[in-house]
Amino acid sequence: MNDWDLRIFEMVAREGGIGRAAVELNTAQSNVTTRMRHLEKELDEVLFERHSRGVKLTPAGQRLLPYATQVLNLIEQGRRAAKDNGVPDGKLLLGSLETTAALRLPSVLATYARNYPDVDLRLNTGTTASLTDDVIQLRLDGAFVTGPVNHRDLVSELIFTEQLVLVSAGNVANLDRLTALRELKLLVFQAGCSYRARLERILARSGIVELKIQELGSLDAILACVERGVGVTLLPKALVEPIANQRAIALHRVDRAEADAETVFIRRKDSHLSSALGSLLGIARSEGADARS
Repeated sequence: MNDWDLRIFEMVAREGGIGRAAVELNTAQSNVTTRMRHLEKELDEVLFERHSRGVKLTPAGQRLLPYATQVLNLIEQGRRAAKDNGVPDGKLLLGSLETTAALRLPSVLATYARNYPDVDLRLNTGTTASLTDDVIQLRLDGAFVTGPVNHRDLVSELIFTEQLVLVSAGNVANLDRLTALRELKLLVFQAGCSYRARLERILARSGIVELKIQELGSLDAILACVERGVGVTLLPKALVEPIANQRAIALHRVDRAEADAETVFIRRKDSHLSSALGSLLGIARSEGADARS
């Protein structure tokens, strides 16, 4: 068993097919088949069940997969550490909540791009749940998500703090007016949106418990629907307050227990803290401290 065998095994498991894995690895399908048969013979275990649509991990394959992923990650982290001479460069894959990307990261990324032009930084947006999984599964080097995040494989650091407000159409004078609406929808990002549970609790205290959820894919879509009276949402005050007078929306204060939100940066404990990532975190910490002061 060597790292190439494990890499092929992990790719076949991820893609669910030998042909698809061969394409991703830029090698012949016969090579993938041969190496998998060799690995199964060496372990004296069948790792995949073959079917018409591809392959599926056997129980033995499921047991092997986390160790294969861990070994490959250690090799990659070792390679990065060896090549890291203290000058930020190379790829940096980050994730962020869309609200954080819109509100807090533009100045961070602008400063970073000026100071470290040799870093190829890519930013994906998503929910706290999806981004946390991406970091755990090594698809991202780290992510800005809503805290707290407690996971044995992750380290978490507070970067920004936000005060959330309930956002409604402009003709809703106060939260009591919401109870008069015949149908109230919660406008949230996809499953895993960290503000959804808070919004449900806020409305429950006002006696509103029968709610419909409408998931939307972008911040602009949520605000457009709020303007048109489709429903209400929960967003950082610093994000929506500057545009409240330009759009037909109203902002409502909520209990502090629900209003205060932490934005934390998460990364794997076993990952190499590269110069590229360390430099970005330094800028983000400074921006976060300025915002809190």
